[in-house]
Amino acid sequence: MSLYRTACTSIVALFCAVCCFSALGQAQAVKQPNMVLIVVDDLGWTDVGCYGSTFYETPNVDRLAREGMRFLAGYAACPVCSPSRAAIVTGRWPQRSGITDYLGAPQPAAWRRNTRLLPAPYETALRLEEQTIAEALKAHGYSTFFAGKWHLGPEGFYPENQGFNFNLGGTERGGPYGGNRYFSPYGNPRLPDGPPGEHLPDRLARETAQFIRTHRDRPFFAMLSFYSVHTPLMAREDLKQKYEEKRARLGLQPQWGREGPRDVRLVQEHAVYAAMVEAMDQAVGTVLKALDEQGLTDHTLVIFTSDNGGLSTSEGWPTSNVPLRAGKGWLYEGGIRVPFIVRWPGVVPAGTENDTPVCGVDIFPTLLAAAGLPTPAQPPLDGINLLPLFQGDALPRRSLYWHYPHYGNQGGAPGAAVRHGTWKLIEWYEDNSVELYDLESDLSETRNLATEHPDLVKELQDELHAWQKEVGARFPTANPAFDPNKPDGRIATRR
Repeated sequence: MSLYRTACTSIVALFCAVCCFSALGQAQAVKQPNMVLIVVDDLGWTDVGCYGSTFYETPNVDRLAREGMRFLAGYAACPVCSPSRAAIVTGRWPQRSGITDYLGAPQPAAWRRNTRLLPAPYETALRLEEQTIAEALKAHGYSTFFAGKWHLGPEGFYPENQGFNFNLGGTERGGPYGGNRYFSPYGNPRLPDGPPGEHLPDRLARETAQFIRTHRDRPFFAMLSFYSVHTPLMAREDLKQKYEEKRARLGLQPQWGREGPRDVRLVQEHAVYAAMVEAMDQAVGTVLKALDEQGLTDHTLVIFTSDNGGLSTSEGWPTSNVPLRAGKGWLYEGGIRVPFIVRWPGVVPAGTENDTPVCGVDIFPTLLAAAGLPTPAQPPLDGINLLPLFQGDALPRRSLYWHYPHYGNQGGAPGAAVRHGTWKLIEWYEDNSVELYDLESDLSETRNLATEHPDLVKELQDELHAWQKEVGARFPTANPAFDPNKPDGRIATRR
């Protein structure tokens, strides 16, 4: 039984508003659009067909790209989940909220890995004082709904405490770790169990579709935040068999490279992961079908993205991000570049591509502008409104930044990065080394040009350091227990 159906009878949020989309230069008054934000967990840049995958099948995500705008340089705000999710819902760099690592990672006092540095401390919940996109839209008449992974704090900091009228499945957990995990019974305190064997992505999509049907006559904001395609690697048996047969038919074999202390997968051929991706895509189709059936497609802004790059160097090594380097947990493009698709019929030109670098922090101000609402002055948002891009205009030139002062589970090391134009600089804190890449000519980040452009390196370093100071970035410190004669704490059990 749907928890939403039970809750919705006691909550009515009817709001009729007239707004002018000044960012789009439209003079006519229109009803505020509905909004659906879809965030997939650990989905890599090339993990869907419209971004180049030939093994995984994603017809519904591909449909969004055909009917909207596909951003070629979409980014997450961090190479791991919780910081990126905080950035999405607040529109602010995660360093401002202090959530800079996945919640549940060891704090410095509990650090036991043999690494050169101790990771920086981080906040363990998204403060209630932070304004979320749900709170901003709810204050202006939107009914707000959340389904899936939250991972931004314990009870008391759940979605219902952060502006969402409804919460189906959002807790402190970073994955579906209760019950039978991806299959009911879920053991999730915010998601009643379905029939035995019910599949989690399908359930979350059906709950979202039910919310859409019930709120078709009022403006709504629905955030479908998949647990998929995060570990544990579990799939429906029919889809798993389909991809095992496809892999055999195509003659695909695993191929491996090396990224620092870790093996890295170079070919997409993991049948279970492929099945998980398709199940996610089918769930997206369930939501799109609900919009179609309710006659809401033309009046709904849909954004599709991921919270970090695909997992390629650890925990089952399920996907490949080639041509991008590395994957989740790394500051290379494979760890931070993600799918980013926007569909809004009549506003976003269908079947278009855009190479402007955009980031998860841009979602909040874009949704506000789409609703005809002003950007709040306090607290200041770091993202920018993307609506001008839909009219063919350019955005003000800006840089994107990353600061990850931690050792993740995927082999990466503490560092920071900045992208300005086509140039990208990475600083590594273990040895204070610097890497510089021209992404226009070297998307795979294979040629470090730092020694050839010392002036540019200094310019980008100065800019990065100024940004770190502005956002209150925390830094790792020397590990007094580090023993160079013992195994490196970045090396995991081999695949």
